[in-house]
Amino acid sequence: MTLATLVKDLLMSKSQTLAVAESCTGGGLANEITLIPGASSIFLGGIVTYANEAKVNLLHIPKESIAIHGAVSQEVALLMAQNCRSVFQSTWALATTGIAGPSGGSPEKPVGLVWIGLAGPSIVTAQQYIFSDISREEHRHKTIEHAFLLLERHLK
Repeated sequence: MTLATLVKDLLMSKSQTLAVAESCTGGGLANEITLIPGASSIFLGGIVTYANEAKVNLLHIPKESIAIHGAVSQEVALLMAQNCRSVFQSTWALATTGIAGPSGGSPEKPVGLVWIGLAGPSIVTAQQYIFSDISREEHRHKTIEHAFLLLERHLK
């Protein structure tokens, strides 16, 4: 059983729903969920906000938040998750923002850095990970895996 299937089953057992806001995963979370038969009973949709303008226009992230903290930050991950949950009126929302590389990093925000946001009933949280020395595709897969793990922990 895949993590996505486990999350889908947990959501179904609780009659809860999920939406996703993605940047560095480029629609991968939505793809993993929609590969599962019956996902339409729990998955409301997703928004890929790769560019900062999309985060501002579609998820209503204040430009000031991005300017002050950067798109790859705890603050933006939290806002992405909260605002995605609001847009879709879902029980839960996951958000991903990161630097997959091979360039784009800095000493403060190295290549491999990712923030995963989660918003749900009575919780808004974000977890930071650094997946270094891996390819963009591996970064994407690890981010998707850790996003589902984060949600699974809160569903159990």
